[in-house]
Amino acid sequence: MQQGEGNETEVTWEDQQNINTFGRLNNKFHELEDDIKLKKEMLENLEDASNELILTDEDVVRYQLGEVFCHMPKDEVEERLEALKEENQKELEHLEEEKDAILAQMANLKTILYGKFKDSINLEED
Repeated sequence: MQQGEGNETEVTWEDQQNINTFGRLNNKFHELEDDIKLKKEMLENLEDASNELILTDEDVVRYQLGEVFCHMPKDEVEERLEALKEENQKELEHLEEEKDAILAQMANLKTILYGKFKDSINLEED
């Protein structure tokens, strides 16, 4: 655990719990980043689909439900796409809020751990 000056600092049970908590939060943070990336891609795809739908002249278009395509009126597909975009936007906002909360908790733990262990501990990612 020592990296710096060679000062030995006793690691208490509470310190170990803080280190473990930081590790779990860091893992959750990375999972959230992946989820956020997927949600953003989904929103882009839905936006692209909406734009393509605007360009079409057909009154009935193919719409994918699960693993099958069905023919639906263009207006209904537009409504469904808008609803999906709104739902995904709300989910993205929730994920962003959760990410911010985790970052705040991690910053608090960093302050505590760096305060005690100084440069004997490395909580930064390379």
